[in-house]
Amino acid sequence: MSSSITQDVSLYELALQSEESPAPLQVSPATLKSIVSSAIDVLIEQKLPATLWIKLPRDDVWQAEIKRYCESAQVPHTLYLFRTSKDEVLSATSAIANGQGEAYPNQDFPRSAEEAVDFSAVSHSSSALVTLQLAAESQLKREYFLFFLSPQFSGLVLAHRPRSLRPTKSETATPTNAPKGGTAEKATTEEEGLEKKQPLLACCSFNPTTLQQVFSGIKQAVTVTQTLHSESAIAASHLVGSWDQLLQQGLAQPVDSNLFSRFLTKQVQRQEEVWHRSTIYRKQAESAETLQVQNEELLNALRLKDEFLSTVGQELRTPLTNMKTALTLLNSPSLKPAQRQRYMQVLSTECDRQGSLIASLLDLVQLDREIENSTMQPVSLAEIVPGVVSTYQPLAQEKGIMLAYTVPEELPLVSCLSAWLKQIVINLLHNGIKFTPKSGQVWVRAKQQGDYVQLEFRDTGIGIPTSEIPKIFDRFYRARHVAGEDPGGAGLGLTIVQQILLRCGGSVSVKSKLSEGSTFNVLLPIYRAPIEGGKMRDEG
Repeated sequence: MSSSITQDVSLYELALQSEESPAPLQVSPATLKSIVSSAIDVLIEQKLPATLWIKLPRDDVWQAEIKRYCESAQVPHTLYLFRTSKDEVLSATSAIANGQGEAYPNQDFPRSAEEAVDFSAVSHSSSALVTLQLAAESQLKREYFLFFLSPQFSGLVLAHRPRSLRPTKSETATPTNAPKGGTAEKATTEEEGLEKKQPLLACCSFNPTTLQQVFSGIKQAVTVTQTLHSESAIAASHLVGSWDQLLQQGLAQPVDSNLFSRFLTKQVQRQEEVWHRSTIYRKQAESAETLQVQNEELLNALRLKDEFLSTVGQELRTPLTNMKTALTLLNSPSLKPAQRQRYMQVLSTECDRQGSLIASLLDLVQLDREIENSTMQPVSLAEIVPGVVSTYQPLAQEKGIMLAYTVPEELPLVSCLSAWLKQIVINLLHNGIKFTPKSGQVWVRAKQQGDYVQLEFRDTGIGIPTSEIPKIFDRFYRARHVAGEDPGGAGLGLTIVQQILLRCGGSVSVKSKLSEGSTFNVLLPIYRAPIEGGKMRDEG
């Protein structure tokens, strides 16, 4: 061939030009490996003498296929392994089946005609593995292939890594003789990563015309290297010249249909294995992701629990500290009656506060216990609200507050538990009376609003600052204070109301202005009993 040739051509493009109606096929590296493995399986199992031209990714899983063939093939064979750098060839590529034949694992070509081997004879009488280095700018650098020739079974598995699928920084060609640890090593590492992940354009062909066209491209790639390494030109000529005879023998007769069927069967089996493994990996990944989410939720729950216990400890400590201080002062011999009475009142108030806190904590615990085993029931507001209001009438009269309610009996039943609804009314009504001064008013009104029943608690009390409204449902939060009076309480009443409503599908909102009062709007879902056919009906 002419020594003026300085550039080879893409094998993938040659294959597409030869195939009728070529259709580019994009495959994953896993699919490509399964096709290569299927072809090797047929060669091994059918004990077919063969010559193979191979260029595969550097990863161990790929090189293991070459080693598997070398160790398992029981008939004469020759492997030509192509590489694009002078890096050490992996141990797998230096193996020779049964320890027979000759190999040149660490050099480009034999250095002289005397060192050249009669490769035609080698492929028929013994086994050998020969490594060939491509030119630094070779088009084959972007391609992987398994080209195999045997009198009964010849074919091609070819893949091309498109330039558009690689990062821009990897586009620049790197000299193969760059120092170790330098740019060449970095580019190699990037390429290895891409070989694992990037999709490839592939084709698989048993068409003699396509095989001849691609084979000419392989020979041209070797010839280009020959022109760049003149000292190996004689050996390269012997090498390339021996290949033509191999091609003629391999394409002398069509592919055995039985062998082709075995190849297809192997490929289907391997694809099923790939699909099965990918399904398992996907399920494992989904399980791992689910476990991670659950772990984060558990950690968050533990963090919230720790914060809650810390807050409870602080809330319990405050009244105990005040009581201890009051008891200490009561022991003073010079204590006046008025002071004694004030300290006694402090003890009573702090005992009530601690009792309220403990009761509220027990309510929260009980609420959490009832969640899992509770089924929403039809509840009538007319049976709950009047009873609670009448209980608070004496307290309202004592404070000079007008307390009234309006709950129509024809309102539909709501979906809740009687104890939960009663707790909601108690907590909101208690707050309304507590923060409403003398001569104020507190109303409780109920009406239907779409698929919900609205229960409104309105007072003319001291109101809530706008900045405090988002915080009032937080645990242990106490914002409103009557002038000169400690409202006491545990700061859990509104938290309990909100938690109950979340569990029964309702909601609570508040509107308030300082010195003008507050309005709490509770929405409770209308109860719908299940009937045949999966539909629901209202309970009136």
